[in-house]
Amino acid sequence: MIGRFRQQLRRRTPLGWLQLRHDKMRLLVAMAGIAFADILIFMQLRFLGALFDTNTRLQRSLEADLVLISPRAIELMRLYTFPRRRLLQAMDVPGVKSVEALYVSFLNWKNPQTQQKTPMLVVGQNPSKPAFDLPAVNRQLSAIKQPDTVLFDAATRGKYSEAIARLQTGEILTSEIDRITVTIAGTFNLGASLAIDGTLIASQKTFLRLFTHWQAGTVSMGNIELEPGTDPEIIRAALNEYLPDDVHAFTHAEYIDFELNYWNTRSPIGFVFGLSSAMGFIVGVVIVYQVLSSDVNAHLSEYATFKAMGYRDRYLLGVVFEEAIILAVLGFFPGVAVSTGLYALTRKAAALTNGTSFRASCLCFCPDDCDVRVLRGDRYSQTAIGRSRRYFLKTPSIFQGSALSSSNSK
Repeated sequence: MIGRFRQQLRRRTPLGWLQLRHDKMRLLVAMAGIAFADILIFMQLRFLGALFDTNTRLQRSLEADLVLISPRAIELMRLYTFPRRRLLQAMDVPGVKSVEALYVSFLNWKNPQTQQKTPMLVVGQNPSKPAFDLPAVNRQLSAIKQPDTVLFDAATRGKYSEAIARLQTGEILTSEIDRITVTIAGTFNLGASLAIDGTLIASQKTFLRLFTHWQAGTVSMGNIELEPGTDPEIIRAALNEYLPDDVHAFTHAEYIDFELNYWNTRSPIGFVFGLSSAMGFIVGVVIVYQVLSSDVNAHLSEYATFKAMGYRDRYLLGVVFEEAIILAVLGFFPGVAVSTGLYALTRKAAALTNGTSFRASCLCFCPDDCDVRVLRGDRYSQTAIGRSRRYFLKTPSIFQGSALSSSNSK
């Protein structure tokens, strides 16, 4: 069956390609128009990919099997707090090995190089136990045991090159946070997001000194480590059944989905990028339609001759589809190349990540359902990236975060 189809394809005259090639100027204009639409789509998809990656990078690096947060939590920057005693109560559930508190908030700090104030995320953790899968941080945990000492994200957005160079030589720098002088003991690499310029990691005691208004009996998050061989889903259900309803337990993967769901469906940024991608797709459809329409009108006499010779409408329709596929292919690769270059410039200026990969762009080109694996620490989740026209017109973004409903806990 396949061999017969290949034979027919070889014997078939490539009429669509011959018609396009006949008027080279029209072909170049059509390619430029389609490439322009592709550039719009791929730039928005890359921005959207960077939005999801930068705003979930810290969460993906959590060293936790389960995560405890408040049911009122919206996303990492707005977690809300819950009583610290819930962490002790969680230890009563069989299968729970340890629970560690995390404090998360943001403030303005003074850039040690420019002396300008910029927003930074501050995380307070137990310096005696790693809370993140960040080797550079874990090697320097002993340093943040000292009071008013922090680790600085070297990938922070802004002018820090001179300060980072001095830190890498072993020099100790200081900065100021709300009239408190803090010591920068080392660096790590995490990166900025669209919401914050960078991250500081400190001990829990230093965090509480920096945030004097913080109630010491409340925490932002609880990292739960389970006993080997236990099922996280079973322990999660047990925790939600046992603990009061002012705290909710997620598996690590569910918590990342929770964050992605906010940026994907509840954040206006995700909607804007998704809408822009859909508009780019519509522009591409209109351009292809206009090109094909003008080409058909220019060859009506030839088509009439084919009809008089006995060719069916199905053959002529195949010629039109052949032209559409050729134009799509010819416009796709320049669109990917140009959008990659433009995004590289944007990434350097805004300290963003790579965004959507070339492989993901190729999946967007496919007309059928395609899956792309989104890295979540050492886990992967399959996420729908496109359904050709139906995908772009119905979905606001390339990642479909699972909508997690907060169950009533007792």
